[in-house]
Amino acid sequence: MKSELKTAGVSERRPGFLTKVRTYLRPRANLPAGERMTISVVGVLGFFLLWLLVTEAGWIQPFFLPSPIAVASRLANMVVSGGYLDDVWASSYRVFGGFFIAAVVAVPIGILIGNFPFFRSLLEPLLSTARYLPATAFVPLMIIWLGINESQKISIVFMGTFFPLALFIASISEGVSSDLMNSAYSLGASSRQVFFKVLLPACIPAIVDALRITAGIAWTYVIVAELVGADKGMGIAILQSQRFLLTDQVIAGIVAVGILGVLTDFTFRYAHRKLFPYMY
Repeated sequence: MKSELKTAGVSERRPGFLTKVRTYLRPRANLPAGERMTISVVGVLGFFLLWLLVTEAGWIQPFFLPSPIAVASRLANMVVSGGYLDDVWASSYRVFGGFFIAAVVAVPIGILIGNFPFFRSLLEPLLSTARYLPATAFVPLMIIWLGINESQKISIVFMGTFFPLALFIASISEGVSSDLMNSAYSLGASSRQVFFKVLLPACIPAIVDALRITAGIAWTYVIVAELVGADKGMGIAILQSQRFLLTDQVIAGIVAVGILGVLTDFTFRYAHRKLFPYMY
């Protein structure tokens, strides 16, 4: 009798497990917030446990891949006693300086390209071509034009973020439903009213999301910008660590950039939720 109950229990649980697997594999499945958080934590912990296992078991030499404990210890030491916060501040200033200038220029240009065929024909071919040019290739040119001061480093961040951001926003603006605009026209709205009261409000939530994505791109370019002629910054700190073969410090610097990028992303997500609660 007990064996029958156990068998019945297994058969009752199995459909639930299979249903959960099917839910996870269903495109755009609606998962509860708590369940999504649990899956994220498991994924992150799984990565670090695998890293710890590989290094502690001696499968990879510490010179090539230090353990996460050694990297965390090195990062804490850099922050507490190594003057690393000065490098963090210098890089943050360059990231947000270049990103802010790129946003101020790219947002209106993208909106114009997405909504006015004249500006699309005038500017989109140039932007579409320029986005294939690597920003790192402009480093020598920016040094010739601007020297090796802060403006050169900010300009590299600007070059790396402006072109994709402008095209992102152009695509967002172009994607606003024509039915929405036609409804406004049918109610007697002028072109000015349609632009400022229909198109812009419809674009703004997606524009903020595009800014979030592009801010992450800015963090990748500041490291490249700091590899030449910088006395402070997270990029030059990583390069100097490599010269002295301090692998744990190199990885600690990379992790620090990742942490700052995640914090930036979280800030944009939080602002998006507060500004546009009706989308959640």
